[in-house]
Amino acid sequence: MSQLLVEYPHSRNARCDNPLARGADGVLRYGNLNPALTELLDIQVHTFAAREAVVEIGGPRLTYRELWYSASRIAGGLQEHGIGYGDRVAVRMPVGVRWVQAFLGALLSGAVPVLVHDRLPDALADKVIHDASADYILDGGGRAHGYRAALPDAAAFIDDGASLGELALLCYTSPGSPVGPRGVELTNENLLSAIRSVVGALELPTAGLRNLVLLPLAHASGCVDQLLPTFAVGGTVVLAPDPAAIAETLAAERIDMVAATPRIFAGLLPELAGLRMEGVRKVCSAGHRAELAAVEPGAADTVSDSLRAVFPAARQWSVWGATETSGIGLARDDAAPDACDSLGFAFGGTELALFGPAADTGRGELLCRGPNIAPRYWNDPQTTESRFTGSWFHTGNHVTIDPTGLVRRAPVA
Repeated sequence: MSQLLVEYPHSRNARCDNPLARGADGVLRYGNLNPALTELLDIQVHTFAAREAVVEIGGPRLTYRELWYSASRIAGGLQEHGIGYGDRVAVRMPVGVRWVQAFLGALLSGAVPVLVHDRLPDALADKVIHDASADYILDGGGRAHGYRAALPDAAAFIDDGASLGELALLCYTSPGSPVGPRGVELTNENLLSAIRSVVGALELPTAGLRNLVLLPLAHASGCVDQLLPTFAVGGTVVLAPDPAAIAETLAAERIDMVAATPRIFAGLLPELAGLRMEGVRKVCSAGHRAELAAVEPGAADTVSDSLRAVFPAARQWSVWGATETSGIGLARDDAAPDACDSLGFAFGGTELALFGPAADTGRGELLCRGPNIAPRYWNDPQTTESRFTGSWFHTGNHVTIDPTGLVRRAPVA
């Protein structure tokens, strides 16, 4: 039987403040995005200058003004080292305020940040850095110096010359992904579209959101889908490097929202058992492609039930995506009657298709397209050709889609 590609209508759950219009390539796009991520952030910095931007439990606390100024001085230091437009700057540091400063410093210098998880084995981290042809490494001195060495520092500098189609971030897939660790090129449009989609779907408020982000910042789920949307609404990103401090942090920091993976949440449940955190209003569980394969059907729903006891007033959302989709793609409200063991509905500008011999029956490989979908892999035309069909990205996940657009996992035939 021949392979079929069957498209599905845009999701009933699509939410956005900006109108979506279909471009000449058939892809839905937001119509009034800022020309670059740095411009969006710059506007928010001046709007919410005195608000706390980032808090590290047991470490620094910075307002938007302080964070932007420190990042611009790192950008100035990078410029003095000859780093500028289009250069790749690897960021390999533990989660904390210094990670955020280094990441933003790389952006403001005009360079492309390359996200490298600090817990990667040295050999694999070196492979990623070499593959990215990194021109500079921000590692705070590395493990040997406890990551405390000074970051580059000079007169404040901001490069504001980027445009929507330009490469803004190089994010690597996990070793367990279908293509192994591959650099994914994310443009300004990809990042800004993902931010708009998350802000709309999760209804993030501008009245002072305090988001405890437990997701790795070196992954799209933590950086693109939590850190940047929180900054986009003038919220506070709270980081807790010590897991033992999380229960205390939830109360002491007046947390409104918590974001983690099902696996991270499952590990926290013994510590949180018996607690009732009435102040938390949103719980976001990010289940990405690599983790999905290791989760037994129904396991995520069991975790969700336990979290409901700890956060009785919270609205729970589950978000599914891949690095190639800027970390987003599908979302579900865990209180919905059809949510059990489903991946959710497409949201924002994401559209879906099924590929395979049974695609016309609602079963096959899940394909995604939208303004958040990466254009290609870094310096890898062969893998790009194998994983992208026109504007459609092949996720490698076999699913079913019902007539309402709800996506569920399906075993490989």
